[in-house]
Amino acid sequence: MIQDFSALDRFEAERPRLRALAYRMLGAGAEADDAVQEAWLRFDRTDLSQVENLAAWLTTVVSRVCLNLLRTRQTRHEESLESFTADWLGAADDDRIPQEEAELADSVGLAMLVVLDRLSPAERIAFVLHDMFDVAFDDIAHMMERNSAAVRQLASRARVKVRGTGAQAPDPARRRHAVEAYLTATRTGDFEALLTLLDPEVELRADAAVTGAGRPLTLQGALAVARSAIEAVPRARFTAFALVDGGPALVMAPLGRLSLVIRFTFAGTAMTAIDITADPDRLRAFDVTLG
Repeated sequence: MIQDFSALDRFEAERPRLRALAYRMLGAGAEADDAVQEAWLRFDRTDLSQVENLAAWLTTVVSRVCLNLLRTRQTRHEESLESFTADWLGAADDDRIPQEEAELADSVGLAMLVVLDRLSPAERIAFVLHDMFDVAFDDIAHMMERNSAAVRQLASRARVKVRGTGAQAPDPARRRHAVEAYLTATRTGDFEALLTLLDPEVELRADAAVTGAGRPLTLQGALAVARSAIEAVPRARFTAFALVDGGPALVMAPLGRLSLVIRFTFAGTAMTAIDITADPDRLRAFDVTLG
């Protein structure tokens, strides 16, 4: 069947998001294009009158296509990174503009693609959809035909592999490295790196002296906290690592006067809470050691 022009326009409007989604799942531009093309074919032969949310429907279709491709790749023992590298360099798709492919690779991050390649197909789908695209676990469960608890577990296992940590005892050196990585990612605006450091349910709490609005601020979820960190790029340039009450933290101290403290709560090396303090009375109570 041939969809009306308004429906076609809606698909084209969704195409960049769908390709970015497929690219993160598959790590190869040519395969991502194939997945989006398959979504188009299914779109074109489906009666959309019963589809209430086209974006969600297309996300489901692309996710299932990618899951099948990942399973096939795993069965054949294909090396997805080699496929990605060849495609990125232009060897796999002569019609792809190299600059466009390079820009997409930069937006995802080559290091992230390498890390994602460690995941099983199901783990990769759950992690990409929830942690990178903010899709609810219940919706992912429907896409993958599993229950929500199973999908949560898949995403949790994926995060452990992405961070390169297991169920280990608290490691001060790793936590220091995580805080330093958080500062670096904030200074450079590396959104993907921030997501790998933050627990999906992380909570950021800033006191009223930070907000300047007379009331404290609370943010929930990795996406909201990462976006907030990106917005703080100018401030991050004047922020330094320190030990605050013995724990790894970040501080601002213009002219040697402490004005802001950012403390982190961890589960393993995942940041589960971030507390930002600027209240002078509370700042005076902290034991701060720079370096």
